[in-house]
Amino acid sequence: MKKIGFIGTGVMGKSMAMRLMEAGYPLHIFTRTKEKAEELITAGASWHNEITDVAANSDIVITMVGYPSDVEEVYFGESGLLNHINPQTLLIDMTTSSPELAAKIAKEAKSKQADAIDAPVSGGDIGARKGTLSIMAGGEEAAFQEAQPLFNEMGSQTVLQGPAGAGQYTKMCNQIAIASTMIGVTEALVYAEKAGLHPDTVLKSISGGAAGSWSLSNLTPRVIKRDFSPGFFIKHFIKDMKIALDSAEKLDLDLPGLKLAKNMYEQIAEGGENNSGTQALYKYYK
Repeated sequence: MKKIGFIGTGVMGKSMAMRLMEAGYPLHIFTRTKEKAEELITAGASWHNEITDVAANSDIVITMVGYPSDVEEVYFGESGLLNHINPQTLLIDMTTSSPELAAKIAKEAKSKQADAIDAPVSGGDIGARKGTLSIMAGGEEAAFQEAQPLFNEMGSQTVLQGPAGAGQYTKMCNQIAIASTMIGVTEALVYAEKAGLHPDTVLKSISGGAAGSWSLSNLTPRVIKRDFSPGFFIKHFIKDMKIALDSAEKLDLDLPGLKLAKNMYEQIAEGGENNSGTQALYKYYK
C-alpha cells in the first residue's frame, strides 16, 4: 500500500488520519506539538520531527492545517513540501484555504513533476470520526482517481468540482450556506426557550420538516446540553468567512448575510469564544 504522509492532527485531522491507519495505510505524521499526535503514534504511526522527513517517506502527503498562512509555510517554506518532495508524489491539501493558493500549489507541484489537488471537507468532528465527510476536490482527473481510495476511507461523498482551486470555491459555497443557517437555527432555539417550549420536543418536530439541516440535527442538541466544545472552532469559521468575503469581492459580489454572520461570530470571539464550537453562537443572544 502507498505510504501516506499526514501533516496536521487537530480535531478533524487526527480522526481522518486514524481512519487511514485502520484501513492499513502506513502513516508518517508531523505536527507542531508531538503530544497532539500521541494517540496516532500509539496506534502505529511514524512521527517525524521535520516536514522534510514526511516528504521523503511518503507517496501521498495530506495536509490539514489551520490557516492559509500555515498552508503557505507547509508548502513553500524553506522546509516546505514543494522544496523536498520526490517526483510523482501526490499532494492533497484538505485545509479550507483560498482558491488562489490552491492553484499556486498545483502549478508549483507540476513544475516538480508532482501533482496537487485541493480537497477541503465538510462534516465536522462527527464526520471525521465516522468517515462520512463530504470532500470537495479540485485538480486533474488522474490525480483525483489516485486519491479516491483514501477519500473513500475518510468520506461518504467525494466530487471532483473542476481544476485546481475548484474544491476551495465549493467549500466557500458550503461555508456561506452554513453561516446564515447557524443564525437561523440559533434564533429558532432562543425563540423556543423564550416561548416556554421544550427545546428537545421542538427539535423533534422541526428537524424532520422543511427547516431540517445538518446544523439543526447535529449542533442544536449540543446547545441544548450547553455543550460548546469544538467540532469546528469559531476562529477557523471566522477565517473561512473572511476567505469567502475576499473571494466574493474579487467576483464583484455582495453577500450581506455572510457579512452579518461574520460580525456576530467576531463579537463572541472577542468575548472569549474563539476556541468554542460554532454552536456557541447561542451565546450572542444570551
